[in-house]
Amino acid sequence: MTKKNILHFQKLKDNGEKIALLTAYDYSTAKVLDEADIDGILVGDSLAMVALGYENTYNISIDEMLVFIKAVARGAKNSFIIGDMPFMSYNLSVEQGLENASKMIQAGANAVKLEGCNEHILELVKRCVESGIPVLAHLGFTPQLMQTIGGHKVQGKTRENTEKILECAKKLEKAGAFAVVLELMNSESAKYITENLEIPTIGIGAGADCDGQIVVTDDILGKFTDFKPKFVKHFANIHEVSLNGVKKYSEEVKKGLFPSENESF
Repeated sequence: MTKKNILHFQKLKDNGEKIALLTAYDYSTAKVLDEADIDGILVGDSLAMVALGYENTYNISIDEMLVFIKAVARGAKNSFIIGDMPFMSYNLSVEQGLENASKMIQAGANAVKLEGCNEHILELVKRCVESGIPVLAHLGFTPQLMQTIGGHKVQGKTRENTEKILECAKKLEKAGAFAVVLELMNSESAKYITENLEIPTIGIGAGADCDGQIVVTDDILGKFTDFKPKFVKHFANIHEVSLNGVKKYSEEVKKGLFPSENESF
């Protein structure tokens, strides 16, 4: 296998092939995803909730994100790694955004992800790309703006809203974004946007007609159990397997069965 880059994603879209991305926050998970030949790994700010136990994604800092990006980069040698720019790490100025984006690249990411499409974001995308930093855009439901959009609301439910999102996506495409995430969107609207963009769309809760999909690994493997989003399917149940394994370990320790001669020197 060879290291994937942004041309890999565009080639898949152009050939009508689907793109599969997942999240990872640690070395061992990244190794598994890399071995499975996943197209890309997002070190998402979702780790604030999934790995650190916060109630939302607002509490993770750029410095904390860098620790996790370094760990994932050490485990994934072939997958394309995307660092999620956390809340307020790129909103104060283009210079602030460039500085923090460059830190993510230096930590081992191959690209960064930004939410929104106002003039500031468009300029930042352009400047990042000009500086050699690929950008994955993010539209639809944008978690970092959850407080101002009224919570977890499905986007693209009206023609007007869908056209607005498409307009934003085209601006981000023109600014240089190599792909755009569409989150929590009406399926027909996501399909319409996908068909009217040159760059790939990556859906999360946006139906099957996006060019690719991304979900949280801990969700699809049944490891994170605080809640299960509607758009998540369990492909395994790590929580149950882990719970049973820990119970069996504890039982054998208490009965004096572990360690046995096989585990002793």
